[in-house]
Amino acid sequence: MKQFYSNISTQFKSILSSLVEGQKKVAVIGHMRPDGDCIGSTVAMVRLLRSQGVQAIGVNQDVVPDNLKSFLGDTPFITASEFENQDHVAITVDCADVKRIGKAMNELFPKIFLNIDHHISNKNYAQHNIVIGTASATTEILTGLALDLELAIDATSAQALYVGIATDTGQFCYSSTTKETFEMVQSLLECGANPAAAANDLYENESYARIQLIQAFLASLEMHLDNRVCVGTVTDAMYKQTGATIDDADGLVDYARSIKGVEIGVLVEERSGAIKGSLRSKDPKYRVDQIAQVFGGGGHACAAGLNVSDASIETFKPKLLSEITNQLTKIHSA
Repeated sequence: MKQFYSNISTQFKSILSSLVEGQKKVAVIGHMRPDGDCIGSTVAMVRLLRSQGVQAIGVNQDVVPDNLKSFLGDTPFITASEFENQDHVAITVDCADVKRIGKAMNELFPKIFLNIDHHISNKNYAQHNIVIGTASATTEILTGLALDLELAIDATSAQALYVGIATDTGQFCYSSTTKETFEMVQSLLECGANPAAAANDLYENESYARIQLIQAFLASLEMHLDNRVCVGTVTDAMYKQTGATIDDADGLVDYARSIKGVEIGVLVEERSGAIKGSLRSKDPKYRVDQIAQVFGGGGHACAAGLNVSDASIETFKPKLLSEITNQLTKIHSA
């Protein structure tokens, strides 16, 4: 049988054995504002652990978005406010920076036992780190490890893993999609993953409030730097006017990137006196993760994010555009 991550799988097997033998309780923690890869990897990791006899539970600072709730199945999954630490050890999934799990979980778990992630900006902050920057998704890593070790993947885990890979590859359109990605997905289909059902839950249940938010976002788009950069904004007022939630802003930045000639698409989102920024590029050479790092963020070469406190769109956007200009100048002059 093909091995996807042979050496790393050996490390993962040893880590699993230590949890089983030590009879450890485990909290599997994903990043704030969970997306498909975060939820998929949390669900799959919890279920893989429980299949080995480990008491595991999924925890997130935020509630699961409506379009992802169906993928939980019967997986134990709660919010941080509901969690009571009973000598659990922490495993983080899809978190490049430990701060991304949120203040409450950081206080409960000053030390992380295992960090599994695919972001190239990952800080390797745990006792054990399985970080594969070339993987398309954290769920791809977990799929490969499970297949390598011949761990049982039930239908709920298969669907969760499929959703994580599908969403983080842009439905298999991004450059991170490889031959191995499709090989793993084939195995997930054999384990019970259902792409049609996943697509229906993810993309065919939009709320009217989200559609109105999309409309407002599209009206905000501005072109900069000879139309190579497109910036859109979402304000607190837009949320209030449309009745949309912050989860409804997920994916809006892709509209900015999709415009012909645009090299970097940007979403600048207002959050009650703070700013969340999302950057997307069509080519990894633009390294938007490096732009995000200037503001304490990070991510991938083609997809990155950042959070800035005590800022407004008016004060922050010029600073961000300045860093994007520097990056594009550096890339085009190389």
